[in-house]
Amino acid sequence: MVLPERDLSFLAERNIPHQLTEEAGMLCLVISDWKLPSGYNRSTADLLIRLQPGYPDLPPDMWWFDPAISRPDGVEIEATQVIETHLGRSWQRWSRHLDPNHWNSGTDGLESYLSLVTREVRRTAQGVLV
Repeated sequence: MVLPERDLSFLAERNIPHQLTEEAGMLCLVISDWKLPSGYNRSTADLLIRLQPGYPDLPPDMWWFDPAISRPDGVEIEATQVIETHLGRSWQRWSRHLDPNHWNSGTDGLESYLSLVTREVRRTAQGVLV
């Protein structure tokens, strides 16, 4: 399994440091030192996105951080309490699922998904709960 050319171009054009590895039938994209907004206990963490066979026609589902991130004010971040092992590391799972109409096959890819990750991480840093 390989990333589509437009995803590879997106990562290269923005100089995003990453690794691609296959594990358990999934393509695992690890982005090193993902920049986090203020409002967390650290400024960066590695970001894992697991892509199922059928991507990009099928959307990514959830993402993971290592090390786990938290808010310094002690407010719990919704749906981030599970720790999973992938690629021999412990990852904090951010359980987020797209509305079925939110992903457009042929249009969406890593750029749009990482935009969604960024928005959600910013939202939870500010303590906006839905």
